[in-house]
Amino acid sequence: MLSQKTRYAIRAMQHLADHYGKGPVQLAEISQVQNIPAKFLTVILSELTRFGLVESQRGKDGGYWLAIAPVDITYGDLIRVMRGSLALVPCASRFAHEKCKNCVEEGECRTRALMLEVRDRTAEILDSIRLSDAIDPAPPFDESTQL
Repeated sequence: MLSQKTRYAIRAMQHLADHYGKGPVQLAEISQVQNIPAKFLTVILSELTRFGLVESQRGKDGGYWLAIAPVDITYGDLIRVMRGSLALVPCASRFAHEKCKNCVEEGECRTRALMLEVRDRTAEILDSIRLSDAIDPAPPFDESTQL
């Protein structure tokens, strides 16, 4: 699962994408509209600024805005920046590869093979959807339709 921090980052970036080209957006607005604690949002936006995805300006007319056009940012990029990897297990990560503890040899592990496939298919999907793409909200979860 995605961490709370990554989910907040996605929502903040979606908010900034919705306001792209309209000037700085104040932290308090993002915090309120996206229901993100302001202190946590400050940390997240600072990280996104360090990675070059967001810019900021202090002062009365200050705020945050996307440093890159939303069409040039994929959800895969954003999740990799926040999480470090799309892989569900360390042995399937491209950039943070680690052998799993208490496992069989990598060349014999069918779980690793499965997780490599999951990673690649997840990357295909997330790298094909851009921050500029319209995403309609899904209907709320309905327990009555579950088996």
